Amino acid sequence: MDTLAEDPELLPATRRALRHRIAVAQRDGRAPSVVAAVARGGEVVWEGSRTSVEGHGPDGDVQYRIGSITKTFTAVLVMRLRDEGLLSLGDPVEKYLPGTGVGEVTVRQLLAHTAGLAAETPGEWWERTPAALRPELSAVLGERPLLHEPGTRFHYSNPGYTLLGSLVEAVRGTSWEQALRAEVLEPLALDRTTAGPEAPHAGGWAVHPWADVMMPEPSEDLGLMASAGQLWSTTRDLARFATFLVRGDERVLSSDSLREMRTSAAPTEGVAEPGYGFGLQLMDGSGRRLVGHGGSLPGFVAGLWLSEADDVAAVVLANCTSGLPATTVAVDLVTIVAEAEPRFPEPWRPFREADPVALDLCGPWYWGTSAQVVRLTSDGILELAPVGATGRTARFRAESDGSWTGLNGYYAGESLRAVRGADGRVSHLDLGSFVFTREPYDAQAPVPGGVDPRGWRGIG
Repeated sequence: MDTLAEDPELLPATRRALRHRIAVAQRDGRAPSVVAAVARGGEVVWEGSRTSVEGHGPDGDVQYRIGSITKTFTAVLVMRLRDEGLLSLGDPVEKYLPGTGVGEVTVRQLLAHTAGLAAETPGEWWERTPAALRPELSAVLGERPLLHEPGTRFHYSNPGYTLLGSLVEAVRGTSWEQALRAEVLEPLALDRTTAGPEAPHAGGWAVHPWADVMMPEPSEDLGLMASAGQLWSTTRDLARFATFLVRGDERVLSSDSLREMRTSAAPTEGVAEPGYGFGLQLMDGSGRRLVGHGGSLPGFVAGLWLSEADDVAAVVLANCTSGLPATTVAVDLVTIVAEAEPRFPEPWRPFREADPVALDLCGPWYWGTSAQVVRLTSDGILELAPVGATGRTARFRAESDGSWTGLNGYYAGESLRAVRGADGRVSHLDLGSFVFTREPYDAQAPVPGGVDPRGWRGIG
């Protein structure tokens, strides 16, 4: 029995810190109400809210509009089509939606916001005007849909995710909403996530920037643009959805495909990494990698963020057009839990059966004069890391032909091979043309450029 198992309950001090953060957010953000939830270990472990109405507070069952978090749901639908073999991410969108005028823009580029499309639609602000003004894709895209060369830069695009919703409809032969309900919401039991508001739900408000007064915001149906921002949801539903985004569910999407969604496909401008994946924003905060999405529509702001390493997710929803930074608050909630109650590491366990072939790859190696070490972990992964210095680190998965494939960083997708001599012993490692030897510049190995026959020597 593991005596260090995680306690499902948060500590009282942690819960108070979460409540305090929400209280400050509601006051400083001047929000009529804010509701939040934290999930850990796949379960909702905390819920809280703050409101301007005495004696009343929303709970995890009250709906708010979630804006662009909708895009994550749409991306899941597209990845399902890919996994079923109904499309390829490299396919041009025109293959499925002919006549849109976007040329060779690919599905992958739309998912990662690298298609070069405009950020918004032409004409009036689409979030506050009737969908009847945009009855066709031509009205969503306008006469000049491309502002940048496809694939050359990240440029966030609401019309891009509108195209993805129409793509789902074209391939499935049903509406985006029907596909979402049948393929994602029902299997994951997200019963309070809907295209339109269903009671109990919050009303959206605009708060005057210089006075403590407010007015209601219109709540428009987004029509064709629903796949970019239509959904209403609750903190409980979104906390469960956040858990799915890490663990996966074979009825909806595999953990491997979700890992692909969480991998940076488009660094944002001015930021080297992590950027944007497929329907997911990625960022580093408080020393940890965070994945999620923010959302806003007139009257509402939303944030869903998670740390896979800490196994903590947080959702924040508020009913104000601006003022409350939902993403910042959600990240703060993740950080509070992760730092106050750090996750217990998995216990070290040895191999059940040691692999004698892989064992002879372990230990020190040299790339030229750079000392490296290879370790074999109990999950069958090879780890390559520099010794006593910063540098490239990599993980490799075993393949059936005896080679190893890089899983991350510089060596992602690269092949590592153990080259053996006539005696069967490993002579050297070949990694994408780099030769790793047991001694620095080993003269017995095929070091590129050769080795000076006089060997190592001093001056004089």
